[in-house]
Amino acid sequence: MGKGDLKSKRGKINRGTFGASRPKKEANRQARRVKLGLEKND
Repeated sequence: MGKGDLKSKRGKINRGTFGASRPKKEANRQARRVKLGLEKND
């Protein structure tokens, strides 16, 4: 469970990816969904 472990938060930070152990911020996800047209903006 270190920098090389892609399932750990530290490994995700090291690689620069996101996933279950390192989710992106919820506000950013909502804005992206609206932008892509997956949800309606009220």
